[in-house]
Amino acid sequence: MDFIHGEEREQVLLLPDSIEDYIDENNLVRVIDAYINSLDVLSLGFLGAELKETGRPPYNPKDLLKLYVYGYMNRIRSSRRLEKETKRNLEVLWLLGKLSPDHKTIARFRQEHTQALKNVFCDFTRLCAKLELYGKELVAIDGSKFKAVNSRRRNFTEKQIRDKIQKITEKIDRYLGELERNDAAESSAGSEKTKEEIARIISDLNEHKNRYQGYADELEQTGEKQKSLTDRDSRLMTSNGVKMDVCYNVQTAVDARNKLIIAFEVSNQCNDKNFIAPMAEKTQEILETETITVIADAGYESVQDILSAQSQGADVHVSGTDFDVCVAAEAGEEPAAVRSHHNGRCIYLAERNIALCPMGNILYPATHKKNKKRKEGIGVYHNYTACQQCTCKCTTDARGRFKHQVPMAKDDFSKPYDDAGLTVKQIRIKGDKHLLKQRKAIVEHPFGTIKRSMDAGYCLTKGLHKVPGEFALTFLAYNLKRVINILGCDKLIAAMV
Repeated sequence: MDFIHGEEREQVLLLPDSIEDYIDENNLVRVIDAYINSLDVLSLGFLGAELKETGRPPYNPKDLLKLYVYGYMNRIRSSRRLEKETKRNLEVLWLLGKLSPDHKTIARFRQEHTQALKNVFCDFTRLCAKLELYGKELVAIDGSKFKAVNSRRRNFTEKQIRDKIQKITEKIDRYLGELERNDAAESSAGSEKTKEEIARIISDLNEHKNRYQGYADELEQTGEKQKSLTDRDSRLMTSNGVKMDVCYNVQTAVDARNKLIIAFEVSNQCNDKNFIAPMAEKTQEILETETITVIADAGYESVQDILSAQSQGADVHVSGTDFDVCVAAEAGEEPAAVRSHHNGRCIYLAERNIALCPMGNILYPATHKKNKKRKEGIGVYHNYTACQQCTCKCTTDARGRFKHQVPMAKDDFSKPYDDAGLTVKQIRIKGDKHLLKQRKAIVEHPFGTIKRSMDAGYCLTKGLHKVPGEFALTFLAYNLKRVINILGCDKLIAAMV
């Protein structure tokens, strides 16, 4: 008995006569080829899709798009690694017809086509909707942090900048003191450093101080709280609740039926507040539905955001929400878009010089009191008549009278109040526990697959004008793999033709 032996390397016909023989009927590259060939790359916004009469012929955008989609589906995202694959990978040789663009051309394609790549993702999403792969009933929204091309050492908060300026100033003062002592002694024999060395050190420290002062001035002008040097748009965020890293916050809306991503948004906002309404609106637009049920975790608890989404036709359920909301609106306006408050807190309407209690009653100005802690004083608002008829226990006053106190100047308090044309509505916001139990199984599935299986837990591009294009490729690759697993290659290719 002997081992199984392969073919001899010296024989003439070691490989099949055609590369086609290596690509079986169910190979995913056939799906990539069929889908991208069906696209109108000119209308999607790809540069170079329209040929010019003169000059060197460009690469077809379809070929570079095929290369990227294949790479993202197979954990190959680097432009240099993709270049290598074009020379040794038989699937890529078949897909590109033996074309081998250099890594700079490959990288430039991803950098220059952010909007076009987002358009391709939306196009495939609409194809999935056409194939009825979306349930269009229950959608989970969640965000995850993806590491940016910026180390923590190259990111500075306002406090860090102030601390560095203070430390540098203290060092400069110490060296200036040493310089004065040397001058007084008229000799530097007893000093560890010469006058010239100390002067050079002070010059370097002043240069560092001026640089950090420039960062502080820039933050003050822009109103930002952080400064990142490598990737200006990235921000220091909490990842997994404890770890701090410089990241982007990527929001997704995932359909419950097949765990397919419907829409996404890349942001440098450090929390998930106020994303429900815009993500729900995108979802409804893509799925072409007027109503949809949305679930999200407690990080999305923003009353105004929930009310805005509900006014658009979304039934929103957020973990941990169970309270009454009082909403006020001007005449002719949508109540959900103006004012809201919850958890027993009042709202002060400065333009009308009145306040709203938790039950929606209008509180009127009563007295203005001086306050030792506040120079402007405190304005007191109440409505005892409404409190006597109210059954809500939202005050600890023995006589059941609700008072609302507002830090304000006496001149502002003395302005006449106006309650004409104001409508008040009370809404109950409560998350459905049965629906919320499904949230993790729906929305965490794509993030887990993308970060672990696809090795796409970090960014390769920089800036909010480039990073969304990278995630468009990531989510397109995820959806494409998911649909192939659901339908199979044959059915999916048939649907594209």
